[in-house]
Amino acid sequence: MSVSSSVRRLTAAAAVAAAVVGAAALPASAADHHPGRPHHPAVYISDVQYDSPGRDDRSNRSLNKEWVEITNDTRRAVNLDGWTLEDEDGHIYTFDHYRLDGRATVRVHTGYGRDTKTDVYQDRRHYVWDNRSDTATLRNDRDRFVDEESWGHHRHGGDDRHHGGHDRHHGGDRRG
Repeated sequence: MSVSSSVRRLTAAAAVAAAVVGAAALPASAADHHPGRPHHPAVYISDVQYDSPGRDDRSNRSLNKEWVEITNDTRRAVNLDGWTLEDEDGHIYTFDHYRLDGRATVRVHTGYGRDTKTDVYQDRRHYVWDNRSDTATLRNDRDRFVDEESWGHHRHGGDDRHHGGHDRHHGGDRRG
C-alpha cells in the first residue's frame, strides 16, 4: 500500500468520525426529528385515562382511576417543580418538589393519595377530565407550553385532534 492511499484512507476515516461527532453534537430536537415520525419533547404527556373504569360515583377510588401520565425520555432527571397540568376548564395541578427520573413516567391521579416516585395526586373531590372532550396541557415552570393531549370535540377547534399521543374516544359526560 502506498503512502498516498494510506493518507487518503486516514483522511476519509477522520471525515467520517467528524461527521459522526457533529451529528451527535446536534441539539436533541434536531438530531431526533425524522420526517414522517411524530416529534415530541423530552418530557411529554404519554397517556391519558380520562374516563375512569366502572361507575363514576366520585369515590376516591374512581377519581384515582382518572389520570394523566407524564414521561421523561431523557437519561437525566428533570425537576418538575412549578410545572403545571391543566384542563380546558382551567383546573390546574402544579407539581411541588418533584423530580422525574430519566427514562421514567409519573401518573398524575385526580383524587387523594400519598405521592410516590411513580404516582402523584391532585387531591380533588371531583373529576377533572371530561369524558366527551378535553385537552390536557403541560407547561413548564416558566409557563411555557411543553405538550398537550386532546380528545373529542374540544374548544380549541376541530374534531378528534390530538398532539403528542393517541386518539381516545369514550362516551358520556360526568362533569357537574
